[in-house]
Amino acid sequence: MDFAVLGDITQIETFAVGRRIREYRRLVKVHGRARWRKRKGTARVRLADGTVRRAELHWYEATGVGRKEFKIKRYLD
Repeated sequence: MDFAVLGDITQIETFAVGRRIREYRRLVKVHGRARWRKRKGTARVRLADGTVRRAELHWYEATGVGRKEFKIKRYLD
């Protein structure tokens, strides 16, 4: 991850669960069996060069495993 999330993630939505996730088999192989969800939300992030921007983030999440594999999908400002 070449950025850091600053503060809380807001406007969180789940848009895929379980086998509806394209990467489901890889997630199970790497992180273990769980009820995986693909989620999105907005947050302020600090980039590698030190700038701070608001961004839409996507990540995978499962109970007992936590949030994994954050990525920035787009900048909001």
